[in-house]
Amino acid sequence: MIFSSIEFLLWFLPIFLIVYGITPRKYRNLTLLVGSIVFYARGDVRYLPLLMISILCNYFLGLHLAKRSPKTLWRKKLLLILTLGANLAVLLWFKDWGGSAGLPLGISFYTFQILSYQIDVYRGEVSREYSFLKFATYVIMFPKLISGPITRYGDISDSLTERTFTVRGLEDGMKLFILGLAAKVLLADRVGILWHEVQVTGFESISTPLAWLAAIAYSMEIYFDFWGYSLMAMGLGRMMGIELPANFRRPYMARSVRDFYRRWHMTLGQWFCRYVYIPLGGSRQGELRTIFNLLVVWMLTAFWHGAGWNFFCWGGLLWICIVLERQLGRLKFVHKMKVLPHIYLWLVIPMSWMCFAITDLSQLQVYLDKMLWLVPGFSGGYEDAWKALSTYGGLLLVSGLACTPVIDKLYHKWQDKLPVKVLLAGLFWYCIWRLLLEGNNPFMYFSF
Repeated sequence: MIFSSIEFLLWFLPIFLIVYGITPRKYRNLTLLVGSIVFYARGDVRYLPLLMISILCNYFLGLHLAKRSPKTLWRKKLLLILTLGANLAVLLWFKDWGGSAGLPLGISFYTFQILSYQIDVYRGEVSREYSFLKFATYVIMFPKLISGPITRYGDISDSLTERTFTVRGLEDGMKLFILGLAAKVLLADRVGILWHEVQVTGFESISTPLAWLAAIAYSMEIYFDFWGYSLMAMGLGRMMGIELPANFRRPYMARSVRDFYRRWHMTLGQWFCRYVYIPLGGSRQGELRTIFNLLVVWMLTAFWHGAGWNFFCWGGLLWICIVLERQLGRLKFVHKMKVLPHIYLWLVIPMSWMCFAITDLSQLQVYLDKMLWLVPGFSGGYEDAWKALSTYGGLLLVSGLACTPVIDKLYHKWQDKLPVKVLLAGLFWYCIWRLLLEGNNPFMYFSF
């Protein structure tokens, strides 16, 4: 079951909200936990026991990781190492060796949330949670269970104890949810068709302009797919009185790859910064050590997405770009540039997404050769690109506009006006109609 399915939109969500709304406040965590278990079971019941065992084991391990006297500190370090090792071993097994059995839904996301909890408890940054119900609800909460956002326990623990279910929160949450649904159904799923058509056609037989158009289409697809999911997750949380962190901040308005990934999947970036980059020394131990620390972070980020070599190519390319940006950033004239950094970003990011999307390295080489005009055939005509533009040009234009602050500013200015509410209601039912016609398309990050 996914957020953009008829089963979720017309059955699960309305029934859950009614039950949740009439449940007394002190029992709402139980309602949320049961609802989340049902949600996960409808998605992949095979791995529900794995999730529940993970929650149970980590609950008891967390009780013993809080700092006490210096005499027992070495035991706690050992316990922390064993706890982190056990969680990572399960994740690595499924990422690498267990792929044929299918990757458990959300395992990358809920594993990282559990790891952050254990580390924060060990450091004394959050108090250990004695309530199993509260801890289990934190891990399995269905709005963020499958694809995040990755939420630290300290940022959400108060909401798990004191929160209110209000009409205003329900309305605001529904607005966010509908915006996310529209981003997924009307933008991501539609613009992504161009990329899928090029895959079917074959990379060898396309022109360079079409290769770039398809790469841009994939860039838009993965953005609106994941951003749409994140908005829907935030909206669901707000309906229940829980504030989940934002995961995107207009990344395509960035002026560098480094800035792009400060705005893209922000909770994952913050996780690696807090638990890997800073403990390694961050940027405090000289430029060479900083470059090495960045390499470690990007290789781990690549492996988090998958064990294929294409992901390491993706991570390596981004690492090289960020290292070069750091060196060029020392030059004064670079800071005076206005338009050129945006052009550079829109050239690099679509190419990097091809490393992400194409798992076969030989096919990846063919596609990048096409994009870089390194193979013959470019002069054979632009008919395929013109045909793609005539079909998808308007959609690409709307997608590009939706990447800018324009729509966001208009929405925040008029969100409480009746015409906007009517428009959002119309968008919701139009999305339902599209789903009934075409069926639902799973979110892309479900596979990570």
